[in-house]
Amino acid sequence: MARAVVLLVFDGFADWEPAFALTGLRRWGGRSVTTAGYDLRPVTSMGGLRIVPDQALAGLSPENTELLILPGGDVWEAGYPADMLDPVLARMRAARVPVAAICGATIAAARAGLFRGRRHTSNGRAYLEQHAPGSGEDSMYADVLAVTDDGVISASGLGAVEFAAEIFTQLGVFGAEEIRQFREMYRHGTLPRT
Repeated sequence: MARAVVLLVFDGFADWEPAFALTGLRRWGGRSVTTAGYDLRPVTSMGGLRIVPDQALAGLSPENTELLILPGGDVWEAGYPADMLDPVLARMRAARVPVAAICGATIAAARAGLFRGRRHTSNGRAYLEQHAPGSGEDSMYADVLAVTDDGVISASGLGAVEFAAEIFTQLGVFGAEEIRQFREMYRHGTLPRT
């Protein structure tokens, strides 16, 4: 089985946040993209898309996963099944599989210890401290839209373009010039010069 980029899906996930990354990975990067849910029941995204997960999170294997994406959603602040997610995150990182968390999902990444000793970001330093107190190192917090450190990608909910660019860089999907053009087009509306 080929390695795939896996998107965690759950009721209310913020479907637009990983959209730039997923499109770029599949369309331009030729990567396989699949979904994992806490179980195999259909879920509905924040935007109303109904999705049937391809697999259950518990069965996710590092050997078959190129990168795991955790999208935002209100569930991260309200309560999520950490007992199901944290062991998977630990397995992924032990096997050096990159993990990418955006917006509220940075709470889960912080609580699972992924930010310890790594530069990271979120929806603000105070936001992360409110929802995951003591789980990160304040000196490692970066006030940027997205950052990668040692295979852990984190992003603000305002940084979907930058989140995608960090994922593309981590997986070697595009070179530096293509990443620059991607940022210019999708963040600033500037078409590449021909």
